[in-house]
Amino acid sequence: MEENLTTILKGCIKSDRKSQQLLYKHFYAYGMSICIRYAEDENAAISILNDSFMKVFSRIKKYDQTKSFKPWLRVVIVNTAIDYAKKKNKLMMKEELKEAQNISEREDILSRIGYKELMAMVQSLTLAYRTVFNMYVIDGFKHEEIAQKLGISVGSSKSNLSKARAKLREKITESLQVNHG
Repeated sequence: MEENLTTILKGCIKSDRKSQQLLYKHFYAYGMSICIRYAEDENAAISILNDSFMKVFSRIKKYDQTKSFKPWLRVVIVNTAIDYAKKKNKLMMKEELKEAQNISEREDILSRIGYKELMAMVQSLTLAYRTVFNMYVIDGFKHEEIAQKLGISVGSSKSNLSKARAKLREKITESLQVNHG
């Protein structure tokens, strides 16, 4: 596929519609797996993904072809998802960090919950909590980077992460009581 991807990318650089369509189809599932974590629903995720690919196609000439394409695409998608969240003005991240509870991650509890169930719990968080949680836990951003990208304080980033984890802990505990109680 690597050789084929190179051909597709060259076509995209020339604004070839067929190449753009092939690139979109090839990376659709990968892109959706990122977008769905940030979006409130599937339609929003599709919108984020489509915006991401529009950026990819308009900026493809800036892509360094000596490097792997997938990480570059991931950065474009994550940044588009963050921009989407900011544009929707749903990020109410004004609270400063209060005394953060020491949260212990217990693998034994998580091992009893399925991936889909856990992702549904993450999806049920508010956009503010979900965005910071995804950026920090899944995408590996540091609080300083999150604060800069979202236009919030580092304290707000830490606070939202703490609250997201607390909410997830509540949801996990609740689920275990219902399903295994």
